[in-house]
Amino acid sequence: MVSFGKYLKDYLEFNNISQTEFAMRMGITQKHMNEILNGKSNITLEMAANIERLTGINSSFIINVENSKKMSDKILETYENEENLKKVLSKEFHISELKKNKWIDFKDENNVIQESIDILNFLKIKDFTVLDRMEKQVLFKKTGADFKKIALWMAHCDEITKDQPIKEYNRYNFNFIIKDLLDIAYENKINVQKIQDVLNCYGIYFACEKAISGSKIRGCFKVRGKNPAIYITDNYAGKDSFYYELFHELGHCKSDYNEAKNKVLIEGNNLQEERADKFALNTMISPDVWKAISEHAISEQYLIGISKNNHIPMSFIVGRLAKCSKIKYTSPLYQKYAYE
Repeated sequence: MVSFGKYLKDYLEFNNISQTEFAMRMGITQKHMNEILNGKSNITLEMAANIERLTGINSSFIINVENSKKMSDKILETYENEENLKKVLSKEFHISELKKNKWIDFKDENNVIQESIDILNFLKIKDFTVLDRMEKQVLFKKTGADFKKIALWMAHCDEITKDQPIKEYNRYNFNFIIKDLLDIAYENKINVQKIQDVLNCYGIYFACEKAISGSKIRGCFKVRGKNPAIYITDNYAGKDSFYYELFHELGHCKSDYNEAKNKVLIEGNNLQEERADKFALNTMISPDVWKAISEHAISEQYLIGISKNNHIPMSFIVGRLAKCSKIKYTSPLYQKYAYE
């Protein structure tokens, strides 16, 4: 990365202005002028404003160039050389997958320093050491989980949801949210856009996005400002598993909203997870209906009747039966209704 001094030097040469004359106009010494042109002196906001007045070069461009140079120097200082940095981006930040998924608009794929800055900007962090502090704000079981993969996925979800037409969140509308989602579940196959529209209308950000390979994440719950945000991955086996994850995160929204103002819930403590699991199961099939199903001989016609009479998708019923090992996931009954 070059400092702004190179751009200024080119400007002076193009306009036939001597360094001595420009130093005089700026009210600085010739030595200070040389340091600026050679990238050995920081350019302050006041100095950038003065350069803009004298040259017409936008001060924000000047500051951005200087900041990029400082970041570049800091990155190289941390990783010693570009080869080491390239290995870190490949192994720890999965840059090939980021490019494949087109999560980041890399400005120069032949410049490893610029790629690093692009990733930092995507994560919205000062430098990579900040990730260690971010990890402490996330509740999840760390065994075998790569937080960098999780952080990249959450940043992607933040980015794609930032322009959603979100309304004010009111926790007293929670039962209406559930009813509307259950109606969508009964009447449609998985329709992510309809679900997003409902959640946005009730003040909840929503994303269903592919995770980075091997990240071991199904979903997360957080609060952005005052609005809840539910992010789930597209790694689901059937309609029932998709809605189970969605209602699990809504369970966190109902019970753990205040904690999520300061924490991101990927996997909370045992009580939080058991509570969210129970909420999801009971929302999809009420306890009394499930009792009737589990005590009756398994019959397709009987289950269809239960589905119609109780407004429950068949996928919820066969999914619960498979989860409880009452039928197999490979059974014709499950295969027939898994996405219905």
